Amino acid sequence: MRILVLSDSHRHISNLFAAIENEPDAEIVYFLGDGLHEAEEAVSVFKDKKFFVLVRGNCDFGGNVPFSDIRNVDYAKIYASHGAEENVKLSYVGIKRAARENNCNIALFGHTHEKYYSYEDGLHLFNPGSIKDGYYGVIDVTENGIMCFHKNLLELCFK
Repeated sequence: MRILVLSDSHRHISNLFAAIENEPDAEIVYFLGDGLHEAEEAVSVFKDKKFFVLVRGNCDFGGNVPFSDIRNVDYAKIYASHGAEENVKLSYVGIKRAARENNCNIALFGHTHEKYYSYEDGLHLFNPGSIKDGYYGVIDVTENGIMCFHKNLLELCFK
């Protein structure tokens, strides 16, 4: 299963839509906050995708969307958060702890606007970067393993 991971659109809806259009094989779209209104609009436009617009960011005001979410997706258990509550701008200790306490093997976060990936002791820690700046992430989850990688809308334009 392919998962598209987006975060931090900050009113740049065209980039959000372009990333979704560039990943037709993605069955699930995760949105990690700071642009919930754009994500909600994408849900209404891309009806063939399953959206998890589950977490709000520090710039998303109102609504009843929580700061974090945990769910099983095929062979993965995913902890998703914008990252502000776990202070990811200072360190990744808090988000790693939250994911491990909930027996997750993937932790998704945004907030820093910087793409990031690491794998340590069974935990994939993944920040797709800011879709506002053209960065997004893709995760392939299979029975053979989990692969996380970053993409850039600008690079896709010049291929």
